[in-house]
Amino acid sequence: MTTFTHFSETLDRLLSGARCVRISVEGYMTLVVEEIEPSPDGRRLVAIAHTALQNGDVMHDPEVMFEIHALGAEPISFRNDYGGALNEVYTFDASGRRTGVYPKRRADLVSFARMWFRNLRAQGFLSDRAQREVLS
Repeated sequence: MTTFTHFSETLDRLLSGARCVRISVEGYMTLVVEEIEPSPDGRRLVAIAHTALQNGDVMHDPEVMFEIHALGAEPISFRNDYGGALNEVYTFDASGRRTGVYPKRRADLVSFARMWFRNLRAQGFLSDRAQREVLS
């Protein structure tokens, strides 16, 4: 199984047919998985994020956006609100057409997502002990 196929299967399992779910496991930050608007070229986008409140604002620590394509789910952006970080793998022109790639950023994000998905499994987010709330 390829890495992108594994990511896709894990995201589909977390969503379980919903468009947005909040998953809680005692002792860990809440996890939100949401299918958002399609990419400019019509591909499915899914965001996954640990969330918490700070001064009434929802904070992402982290959020990774995945683009679903023929090879599976590819991580294309990383965001951490507490650190003020936003890293995108691809560059786009004003019309939304992909114009370039940051290869090192892409490799780093794939590596991070592998580790994060292993941690989510170990922490119980994919188990029966996780509390799932379908938001839409």
